[in-house]
Amino acid sequence: MKRYISSVTDIRKVAEQGNADAQFNLGLMYFEGEGVSQDDAEAVNWWRKAAEQGLAAAQFNLGEMYKEGIGVPQNDAEAKKWYLNAAEQGDADAQFNLGLMYNKGEGVPQDDAEATNWHRKAAEQGHEMAKTKLYMMYREGKGVPQDDAEVVKWHLYAAEQGIATAQYNLGLMYNSGKGVSRDDAEAMNWWRKAAEQGLAKAQGALGYMYQAGMGVPRDNAEAVNWYSKAAEQGNANAQYNLGLMYNSGEGIPQNDAEAVNWWRKAAEQGLEAAKSLLDKMKDK
Repeated sequence: MKRYISSVTDIRKVAEQGNADAQFNLGLMYFEGEGVSQDDAEAVNWWRKAAEQGLAAAQFNLGEMYKEGIGVPQNDAEAKKWYLNAAEQGDADAQFNLGLMYNKGEGVPQDDAEATNWHRKAAEQGHEMAKTKLYMMYREGKGVPQDDAEVVKWHLYAAEQGIATAQYNLGLMYNSGKGVSRDDAEAMNWWRKAAEQGLAKAQGALGYMYQAGMGVPRDNAEAVNWYSKAAEQGNANAQYNLGLMYNSGEGIPQNDAEAVNWWRKAAEQGLEAAKSLLDKMKDK
């Protein structure tokens, strides 16, 4: 919900005089039960008055109430109407939600191109979830031609804001050369950022790069370090690779029991390579 905070003591009087900001704030007070008894229907009443005067924040909140059926019967068509009013005034949250409605066909005919249009508008204002949605649309070619360069562009926006999954995916693109020139060092850069935020699959990728010497000098001890972090979070591939390191004694003292321990964990998650190794050890 959008919220304004006002210190106006006689806000009801100002709202009744037709002031849209006061109407919005009075709606918020009813919605939150702040200074009045909580009343969703009254919140809708005052937000509607402000929305009809063109206040985008009130239009967005009214859209939310209709979308969720709070204080009014649930109505996707009405939600779409008020989101659209706010979105056309540049409200990024409304643009994003409108994009979702087109994406899902809720209150409007399903239309990936229109979903992409609204997500782009929100993303260009810095809306993080819209950036994520937009790079997914480009990656899958939904509503737009599949375009790896555009995927990289929107991943980069999200990655620079610190979104770990975007950082990881951007690393994948540099590692594979999809949409960008292949660059293992740059892949490492983005995987490290994601790994330092605790993303297990990025930690596993970092371990592999250290083990293989891709983008960094080969360093088995660092490989073990990152495999361990990912494995402890339950990443099956990292558990398998950590088992290999214990089995060979690379970067860590050789330890068959620890190798089996980690392979067993990976096998329990369904990793066939780990199951195969365990079967071979039984046959010895």
